[in-house]
Amino acid sequence: MPLHFLLPATTDAPTPGTTHAQAGDTVVLSGGEAHHAVAVRRVRVGEEVTVGDGRGTWLTGACEQVSPREVVVRIASRADIPAPAPRIVLAQALAKGDRDELAVQAATELGVDEIVPWQAARSVSRWDAAKAEKGRSRWSSIVREAAKQAHRAWIPDVSPLATTAALAARAAASRVVVLEPAATVRLTDLDLSAADPRDVLLVVGPEGGIAPDELALLEAAGATLVRMGDTVLRTSTAGPAALAVVSAALGRW
Repeated sequence: MPLHFLLPATTDAPTPGTTHAQAGDTVVLSGGEAHHAVAVRRVRVGEEVTVGDGRGTWLTGACEQVSPREVVVRIASRADIPAPAPRIVLAQALAKGDRDELAVQAATELGVDEIVPWQAARSVSRWDAAKAEKGRSRWSSIVREAAKQAHRAWIPDVSPLATTAALAARAAASRVVVLEPAATVRLTDLDLSAADPRDVLLVVGPEGGIAPDELALLEAAGATLVRMGDTVLRTSTAGPAALAVVSAALGRW
């Protein structure tokens, strides 16, 4: 499989076709992406690569010029990949160490479409206003690199830090599924169908679990509490494991 690279990140709204290159045109990788292509991935003139913008544009071409500062790719073909639907969203509780970041990385590789950092009541890690922006930027960087590694045409969005009330509010338009080891319903018992256009929002708690009042608030808003098997998974693995089950149920895999 050809090496995959990303065009420079854009601050524009996440709309399809943000790159207009067509067959015969050239696109330029610059900055850190060019350095990575040359110094780490060792691309050579004439080597076939794929290039994306993270918003559905998928370009295939060959390297025409290669230097640590700039890699020029001559485009041979273009495809516009539609965004997955329904979307799978992961609300990941902040966790100590790098456990939440491990969850974000794995979920991105497995196909999540949006990641919501969640300040749960029992989260050991706390993001104040300044730290929230830094933390979100860090998660976005992890998502971008993981999406590139996985050859994804769409890079998941990382939303602003959410409260439990904000997650509950999303139940009005999304199917909210809360991972709770004490639940009586199994995740595999849910009737998930690609014909249902609503987002599937998976909610994963922190190391100490989701507080009873948070569970009550989410359930009252329409969320479904589910468990996965008879074991208790870490916060770093619960989300990715659930994502795999949901992806299979929706026919993605």
